[in-house]
Amino acid sequence: MISKNLTEGVNKDARFYNSVFSVNSVVNQRMSDNMRERLMDIYSELLRHFGRQNWWPAKTRFEVCVGAILTQNTAWQNVEKAIANLKKKRLLIPRRLKKVSIDKLAQLIVPSGYYNIKAGRLKEFVDFLCERYDGDMDRMFSDGADNLRNSLLQVKGIGPETADSILLYAASIPVFVVDAYTKRIFSRLNIVDDNISYDELQSLFMKNLPNNVTLFNEYHALIVMLGKNYCKQKPKCDGCPVKACAGHGM
Repeated sequence: MISKNLTEGVNKDARFYNSVFSVNSVVNQRMSDNMRERLMDIYSELLRHFGRQNWWPAKTRFEVCVGAILTQNTAWQNVEKAIANLKKKRLLIPRRLKKVSIDKLAQLIVPSGYYNIKAGRLKEFVDFLCERYDGDMDRMFSDGADNLRNSLLQVKGIGPETADSILLYAASIPVFVVDAYTKRIFSRLNIVDDNISYDELQSLFMKNLPNNVTLFNEYHALIVMLGKNYCKQKPKCDGCPVKACAGHGM
């Protein structure tokens, strides 16, 4: 009798936990579906408002990499001026950029701001590219997404955002780029906490969106447009195309 009661108790517990697990699975799936729908609704509204951005504005993959480093902590129009200077000197070729002196390089990229620091970072990246991959972009991008990302993060001055920008825009690898605009916008929309980490925020998008390079490319570019035009540090909510997408509390 003791054995029978024990067995019945175990079976009852098993049925209870299975039912809880089943309910939780359904709830989690619905939450995932809701998040996916919400993220796509925001994307659709941004696309309708701003149109396609066709990023990254560059003629070569190496130019994308250079731009990804120069755009750190500055507006894109400043980067364009610096890149124009490099083009005039025909330096947007890995081997040529490697040979130029760091002082001359710094003077050429003055418009991008923090030019001494960024000159050093460009030199670090070019040394990495030339020494590990013989300056060959094809060889670098054939190294595999995870391996290359880990390697890029070891290069002084390249953080997650810069590394992911290189992977997405230069290598067409489907990785979602997260920046300060992303955190600001989606915390104001009450989708994430404002103290969320880079990896956590990136995971939110990559788990809930189709794994598509074009989508990731456009979405990030549209987020930047929203951040520059509406969701500034002092927000301009009138006319914001995603204001209606906010959750409770906005």
